[in-house]
Amino acid sequence: MYAIMGITGQVGSAAAKYLLERGERVRGIVRNKSKASAWAARGAELVVADWSDAEALAAAFTGVEGVFVMLPANFTPDADFAEPRALIDTLTAALRKAQPPKIVALSSIGAQQERDLGLITQLHVLEQALDALPMPRAHVRAAWFMENLRWDVPLAQFEGRLASHLQPLDRPIPMVSTDDVGRTVASTLEETWFGRRVIEVEGPRRYSPLDMAQSLAAVLEHDVETIAIPREQWVARFVDEGMPADRTAPRIAMLDGFNSGWIGFEKRSTEHVCGRIPLGYVADELVCATFDVLESAA
Repeated sequence: MYAIMGITGQVGSAAAKYLLERGERVRGIVRNKSKASAWAARGAELVVADWSDAEALAAAFTGVEGVFVMLPANFTPDADFAEPRALIDTLTAALRKAQPPKIVALSSIGAQQERDLGLITQLHVLEQALDALPMPRAHVRAAWFMENLRWDVPLAQFEGRLASHLQPLDRPIPMVSTDDVGRTVASTLEETWFGRRVIEVEGPRRYSPLDMAQSLAAVLEHDVETIAIPREQWVARFVDEGMPADRTAPRIAMLDGFNSGWIGFEKRSTEHVCGRIPLGYVADELVCATFDVLESAA
């Protein structure tokens, strides 16, 4: 049996799906069983454990062959990342107590860097904390999620534009579908190794903002213009989207890191996986999901 954090999220659900398809047993760690009832129907065992409850997490991590761990998404951390650091302390305390045979952790491209990572700082800290544990661990460093494209669908659909923070517009960066990341997590959990591993995961090729617009245009069947958002407008735009003005810096630092090339794969002493799912497939799924929401609201 394998314990999976975030089973109702994108990567955790993909990992659980592949494990169940391979005949493995899965223990889904949830905060509310009712929101994960579909997983119980598919044969997963569900246990309730809050991300901040070390005792409950330790119990969930006990008696399994391996665990998949991750941090909850936090796009507005404070300057010293106090909230994610507290969750990391709780997580590592639970792992020390449970002593699972192996750990697979969701990390990010660029997490090997010690500075100027913005939001990815949380995952750099997570890697360091897990590396202090005695059990085998694997850091799955995912590229930019293709599913981030979902936020661009409405503007592309109704106005024929894609407004990009990633710049220059013709520069391709590593991107990956969450399904490919989940598949990698599942495969890694089934493997046996000793010590520390770093597994970098990206899609079948790299994509630029121009490619992102083209993928949406192909699905929407109309032109989509790509526009670079001037950096001096970023704070105001993030605030308009509901982000507190004093917590925009980590997101901006991360975008600067991607745009400068500072945030990239390590390529040294790491494993590298190229997934199967192209951006066009993900764009099609996201557009279809948007249409379904609009139709259900009509």
